[in-house]
This record gives sequence, C-alpha cells and structure tokens, in this order.
Amino acid sequence: MTTKFKNILITGASSGIGEAMALYYAENGAENLFICGRNKERLDEVKRRCEEHGAKVYASLIDVNDREKMNAWIVQSNKKAALNLVLANAGVATSKEIDENIYNTFNTNIFGVLNTVLPAVSLYAKRRGQSPKAIAMLSSIAGYHGLAGCPSYSASKACIKAYGEALRVYLAPKNIQVSVICPGFVKSRITDKNTCPMPFFMSAEKAADIIGSRLEKNVGLIAFPWPMRFGVWLLSVLPAHVSAFICSKLPYKV
Repeated sequence: MTTKFKNILITGASSGIGEAMALYYAENGAENLFICGRNKERLDEVKRRCEEHGAKVYASLIDVNDREKMNAWIVQSNKKAALNLVLANAGVATSKEIDENIYNTFNTNIFGVLNTVLPAVSLYAKRRGQSPKAIAMLSSIAGYHGLAGCPSYSASKACIKAYGEALRVYLAPKNIQVSVICPGFVKSRITDKNTCPMPFFMSAEKAADIIGSRLEKNVGLIAFPWPMRFGVWLLSVLPAHVSAFICSKLPYKV
C-alpha cells in the first residue's frame, strides 16, 4: 500500500506506537517525516531506520508540554513540507496516583495533545487545495469509561476521545479529517511496566497496520481489538451501580 499522506508529523515517536507509525509510513511511501521525542538515542535510531526506507526524516527533541516550542516546531515543519497528517501520539501512564503523577498525566495526555492539534488546525484552516489535511490523536480503550485501576489515565483519555469526536464534526466543513485512536494493550514502554493481565495484547507493528489502514479510509474512531471495544462500550452503558461493581473487581492497570 502507498499512503496518501506524504508529509507526516508524529509526537512521541521514539518508542511504542509512535515509533511503529513512523516506520509504517516510511515503509509505505511517505516523503517527509517530522518526529519528536525526549530520548535522543532512541529517536535517532528511529530516524535511521525510517531513512533506510527512503523517507526524509527530521528528528527533534521536544517535550509536548512546551506549548511555545511545539507551535514553533509544527510551523517550521509545515514550511519545509506542507503537512498532510499530524499524529498527536505522545502520552504517559500515571503509575501511582499521587499528586505529581496525576498532574503530569493530565498535562501530557491532554495539554500535550492540544499543543499538537491546535497549531495543526490553524495551519490547515488557511490552506486551500485538495491535498489531505488530517489530524489523529491517541486516546485509549480506557477512555470509554472511568476505571478505578487507573483513574487519571482513563479520565485523560476520555477527554481526548470526546474532544476528538466533536472536533471531527466541527472541522468537517473545512475538509479537515480528524480521527481518534483507541487501542487496547499494545507493546510499549508503558505496557512494559504493567503487572495486570493484558488480554488481546499485540505488537506495536500490528497496531500501526490497523491504525494506518483506517486512517487511509478516514475512519473517525479507530478502536481495537473489537472484543475489548465491545466490553468497555458495554461497561459505559450499564447502570452506574452495575458498572461500578464490575470496575471494583478489575485489576489495577499497573
């Protein structure tokens, strides 16, 4: 498959789904990749592997929580090559529910996404022509319903899910594609720390194949695997006392 997205920007690309997505697009005809992360060694390795497939890769060390640097990076990337897809992938797990970790979770998983999405929306809104203009943001299966095992994480992902679903409709008249990605358990530095059961666990490469193929088709909500999607959807529509009882029996995420 050859992707319709030629110029792609990905946050959190030094590991996990972000790394897998960068490689996916490099292997499928992307011309310019703009990737960022916080670990230079891992980011440089991702750049090297992507360049082996012929893509031109620009790697930057940036923390998505830095609003000004993110805006400048996205604007400069767009000047180098008009962006077709901006993937707000960077995110963190909470680990222990203590104040510092909770604030970090909300800052990164919500405001880090906004620091990626809003500059892209501004740039796309000014652009005319038929070239693809897409935004994708990483939520989670955990975003379907508040989970007692990971309150801050599931809440932050629920925010992104709701925001992305609404933004898709809001931006449709401007021909801007918006997709929300809700994966289950995928191999990453986050899941490497998990001690709980992880049903339907999959590799980051398999997840990237699913995400990439559905973004090509402009799917608005990319949630997988389907048994987990059905399970958390059911949890979200059950009476509150029933879902609360079920949640109280689930193991903690980490």
